[in-house]
Amino acid sequence: MCRSIKTLFNFEPPATDEEIRAASLQFVRKLSGFTAPSKANQPAFDRAVEQVFHVARHLVDDLVTTSAPRDRTVEAARAKARSAARFGRA
Repeated sequence: MCRSIKTLFNFEPPATDEEIRAASLQFVRKLSGFTAPSKANQPAFDRAVEQVFHVARHLVDDLVTTSAPRDRTVEAARAKARSAARFGRA
C-alpha cells in the first residue's frame, strides 16, 4: 500500500471528494507503475482513477461504526509526533 494513502473513514468532517480522488490517483499510480502515463495509456489511466474513486466514495459512505469520529487535527498532530519520534526533529 502506498504510504501517502491515508485512512479516510470515520473522520469529522467526513472525507471530501478531493481527498478520495487523490487517494484513488495514488492507488492507480501504484498499481500501474506510472506517475505520468504515456498519451496512449492516459485514457485507461484516467478511467481507472474515476472507477476507483467511485468505488472508494461508495465504500466510505456505506461503512458503519459505533466508535466516535476521529478529529483530523488531533490525528495530524499524533502523526507528526510519531514522525518526530521516529526520525528526530529537524
